[in-house]
Amino acid sequence: MDISALAISTGVVALAEMGDKTQLLSLMLAARYPKQAFGIIGGIFIATIANHACAAFLGHWLTSLVSADVLKWILGLSFLGIGLWLLVPDHIDDAADSKVADKAFQVFMLTIGLFFLAEMGDKTQIATIALGAKYADVLSVTVGTTLGMMLANAPAVWIGQKFTQRLPLRWVHGVAAITFIVIGLATLIWG
Repeated sequence: MDISALAISTGVVALAEMGDKTQLLSLMLAARYPKQAFGIIGGIFIATIANHACAAFLGHWLTSLVSADVLKWILGLSFLGIGLWLLVPDHIDDAADSKVADKAFQVFMLTIGLFFLAEMGDKTQIATIALGAKYADVLSVTVGTTLGMMLANAPAVWIGQKFTQRLPLRWVHGVAAITFIVIGLATLIWG
């Protein structure tokens, strides 16, 4: 396992996820189903593994289609773009306004579906594609990005809204943005 890919994937996704729509979805589900924390967390985990494994494989596969020089520019600009995108705060509508009973399996399945869909085209999915293209170890990227998602979302479920009220989200997004921008610049400069 590539420890560097694992650590960078975990860190940047955990930071990028702070205040993201999927973290807001975690808070919303926890508020709606307060007795189902384990079902929600389990659903987040399964949805993230599935979504990020596909994204990391896609990124890795793309490396076989384009030359190293083209890939360098695509990755560098992608990381810069993600860094800038992180400076724009996310908002979520009440997409989970359904009549699901307060049963663990139903909440678990609802969470899987909502999280998988919410991650489509999200910053962390795009970041996972880019990380999958940058690092050859797809497993390390998938485990790292999933761990980052869990580090950001599990506490949001357990602690609820108090968690995000105490963190200066602009500061966290700023650190994540700077991290992505530095990775993008390093990719463009040193390949």
